[in-house]
Amino acid sequence: MGDTRVGATGAGADLADVRADTDRAAAGDGRVRVESSPVGQIVRPPDATDLVILYLHGDRQLSGSPESAVDLAERLALRTGAVVVCPRYRSSFPGALDDVHAVYSSCQARGPVALAGERLGAGLAASLLVRLRDMGAQQPDCAVLSSALLDLTLDAPSLLFNAAADPGFDIDELRLHAARFAGGADRTNPLLSPLHANLHGLPPIQLLVAGTDPLLDDSLSFAARAAHSGVTVDLRVRPDAVSLHPESVTAMADFIQAWARAARP
Repeated sequence: MGDTRVGATGAGADLADVRADTDRAAAGDGRVRVESSPVGQIVRPPDATDLVILYLHGDRQLSGSPESAVDLAERLALRTGAVVVCPRYRSSFPGALDDVHAVYSSCQARGPVALAGERLGAGLAASLLVRLRDMGAQQPDCAVLSSALLDLTLDAPSLLFNAAADPGFDIDELRLHAARFAGGADRTNPLLSPLHANLHGLPPIQLLVAGTDPLLDDSLSFAARAAHSGVTVDLRVRPDAVSLHPESVTAMADFIQAWARAARP
C-alpha cells in the first residue's frame, strides 16, 4: 500500500499533529473538515465530541486506501459528532493488524473509541478486538462490522451460493488476494480469521450484511458464536445491497451513539 507504514512509535505523533490542525481549521466555519496525514484521513465535524471512530476501509482486492472511505466517514462524523480516523495499513498480515493497533492506541489519547470497518477492514476490526482482549488492554466501546470478511479459509457456502447474485464477485480472485494477504500464516489463526477466535469478553458488536452478499455466512456465523459467548450482538441482514447501503450510515451511527460513552447525553 505504497511506502507509508504506521509504526507504534510514529502513529501517536502524527495523529496528535493532525488533531491540532483540524481543531484550528474546523473552529471557523462549521463545516466538516478532512485532513490528510501519514496516518491516513482525519475527518472532523463541527462541535466534535471526545469520541473517536476508527474506521477501517476495505475493498474486493483486500487493499484500497483510506481515501475511499472519506465520503462515508464524513456522513458518520456528522451523524455522531465524532472525529473519524481512516488509517492506512499494510497489505499483509500481521503488519496490517499492527498498523491499526498502533493507530487505535493513538486514538485512545483523545477519548473513548468506537471501531468500524468494511470487508477486510471489518475483519481487522474483529481481530483487533480479539488481540486487545487477549492482552488485557482497554477495548473500544463498541464495533460495527459491515460486509465483513472474517474467515480467510474461504470455506463459507455463501461464497458459492451468492456468487451469481453479485456480478462483481470472483471467488478465484478473492482466493488469490487472501493468499497474498495471509502470506505463510495459518488461515485459522484467530488474529487472521477472527471467526475462529474465542469471542468471550468482546464489546457490543453490530454486523451489517446483505442477504445476497457472498460474505453473508461470515457475518451469520460470527454473530451466532458471539451471542453464544455472551456478547451483545445487533445483526442486521437486508435483502440485497441496494436496500442495505442507504441505511448503513444511519444504522452505524445509531448503534455507536447507543453504546459509546462520549456520544451519550
